[in-house]
Amino acid sequence: MRIGELAQRTGVPARMLRYYEEQGLISPRRLDNGYREYDEYLVDRVMKVRGLLDSGIPTRIIGDMLPCLGESTEIVVVDPDPELRELLVRERDRMTERVAFLEHNRDALDRYLEAMDRNTERERSSTP
Repeated sequence: MRIGELAQRTGVPARMLRYYEEQGLISPRRLDNGYREYDEYLVDRVMKVRGLLDSGIPTRIIGDMLPCLGESTEIVVVDPDPELRELLVRERDRMTERVAFLEHNRDALDRYLEAMDRNTERERSSTP
């Protein structure tokens, strides 16, 4: 797929996709005419990168985390930085809190939808 389609499917502007490429976060193939060709797996990769960026993790760290985004079984961290570890723990904990909040809100929506459905069923059964 071309960059425009990847941008459309992920909601990430083409300019940002080029930046991801410059940072080594995605690697499109180059066709003979020089155009970039993006493989299907990059849709998921871009969405994961965008999520990490939205969580406040810088691209240099995301680049190091790329093996974690796939199905790799062994991650090797060379010269781990204790301050970076603290930052990542804080970000992970913040994400966990947000996930719990979203799950709570989703459950509340489910309960509300169920109540709506029960009311609709009652109205149908009471109508002659």
